[in-house]
Formats: sequence, C-alpha cells, structure tokens
Amino acid sequence: MLKRIGFFAYGVVCYAIFFGTFLYAIGFIGGLFVPTKLDGPPTGPLARGIAIDAGLLAVFAIQHSIMARRWFKQAWTRVVPPVLERSTYVVLSSLALILLFWQWRPLGGVVWSVTDPIGRAVLLSLFAFGFGLVLVSTFLINHFDLFGLRQVWLFLLGKPYTRLKFGTPGPYRLVRHPLYVGWFFAFWMTPTMTYAHLLFAIATAAYILIAIQFEERDLVHEYGPMYEDYRRRVPMLIPFTRGTAKAPPALAPEAGRD
Repeated sequence: MLKRIGFFAYGVVCYAIFFGTFLYAIGFIGGLFVPTKLDGPPTGPLARGIAIDAGLLAVFAIQHSIMARRWFKQAWTRVVPPVLERSTYVVLSSLALILLFWQWRPLGGVVWSVTDPIGRAVLLSLFAFGFGLVLVSTFLINHFDLFGLRQVWLFLLGKPYTRLKFGTPGPYRLVRHPLYVGWFFAFWMTPTMTYAHLLFAIATAAYILIAIQFEERDLVHEYGPMYEDYRRRVPMLIPFTRGTAKAPPALAPEAGRD
C-alpha cells in the first residue's frame, strides 16, 4: 500500500509541476506577470543569443520527441515502472521548459507591431483562444491520462491500466490535431513580433510539423486501418481542406502523446 501511495504522490507532484509550468508559459509567451519573458531588449550579442535560444529549443524538442517514441518507452520502462512512465515524461518535459524560461535570451528588434487597439485586442484574443484550445483538447481525449494522473490513480486503487479508446470528440472531427492548432495560435498571435518571438514561433512550428509525422506513424502502428481511414477523411491542421465525412461515434484518435 505504501508503494501505491508513493507512486500516486509522485504522479501528483509531477502533474503540479506541469500545471505550474503551463501557467508560466502563458505569461512567458504573452509577456504577462512573470519575471522572465520571451520578448525584451537584447541581453548580449545577437549571434550568441540566437545560439543559446536555439539550443534551449533543441533540448526541449529532443527530449519531448524521443521520450514519446515507442522504442524508447519499451527500453525506458525497464528502468522506470510502467505506471510512472507518463508522469516521468511529463516532469522531464516541464523541467526542459523551465530551463528554457530561465535561460532564454531576448533578442530585441521588431518584425511587426500592431498599435491599433482593435487589432491588438483581436490578436490577444486569438492568443488566449490558442491556449484555451490546447487545454480543452487535452480534456476531450482524457487530460488526466495524458499527464499521468490516471495511471497512478488506477494503480492506487489496485486496478489494471486500460488503454483509451480511439475517438473523435469535438474539434477532432474537424482536424486531426486541434491541440497543435492551439499551439500555433498561442505562438503566432501577438501584437508585437520580436526577433526572439519569431525564432521561437518558427522553431516550434517546424518541430510540430515534424513531430506530427512521427506521432501519426505511431498511431497507424497502434490503430491500423482505423487511423488510416480517419487520416484520409479529416485534415491534419486546417479545417475543411478535404472531405470530412463524420466518423463513427465510437471511433476517435487518441490525442498526441508528444
């Protein structure tokens, strides 16, 4: 019983770290209420700042993507108990982001600046929409499984873990990756686009497009023709760009595990 309680406590702590990191990310990207921000005056030579920022983004991308792959999970769970695999992934991803927040170098410069109050309000609303879509998307497919709490809760109760069913709730009927669509809004919708913000937005957009390829390969391996059919009918990121016949109610994709 102590082992179950310990594992559950570990999962709760990992989730708390993640949720605090998520809230900090809103302030960091939006320049709101946090001590370090994505934008700002340069803190050193431009080339040095770009190199540091690119390195921080690479650390997150490599950790986040490699640890999500099936081959890594199979090896990793020989070291970490399977029930803690997701929580450990979540906390290490959070720590990679915390490192980025801590060591990020603003680069100065302005690519665009919207001064019209209505224009600024629209862009800030779309920024908020992006983060809201990210959070809502996780709850639509099971937020607590995605971030490891369901696994440790079932273990605490002495129940076996059951895989989530394939499903297309809400926006998953319009695009295959609404969570990533939310990130695009969150990263690009800003009234003032600085050099550092542009670097961040381009790098994360490239990472998302690459990660989708690996993720969908894993989903095809896991769900086979079911996911192939879904992929043929529903566009990846942009709604209404191909035929989107309704999916059977019982079928839907598990959200991205990256």
